[in-house]
Amino acid sequence: MNTFEQVLDMVAELPLDQQELLIDIVQRRAADAHRQELARTSQEALAEFRSGKLKTQTANEAIAELRTYLNTTEP
Repeated sequence: MNTFEQVLDMVAELPLDQQELLIDIVQRRAADAHRQELARTSQEALAEFRSGKLKTQTANEAIAELRTYLNTTEP
């Protein structure tokens, strides 16, 4: 297994066009991973809502609850 530093060194040895291609590939994969995570958490939240574990509330209620939470938790 390569360390992060070793990978950076290997990338630095690539020609510039290949480095740019690698950057593009990594960015696309990261974006895809973010989309998959968002889809997963959205499906979990929807399942919780449908099962009755979550309550509906207005935007003002949600903001008030968030403010209360932020004011009562330690940093």
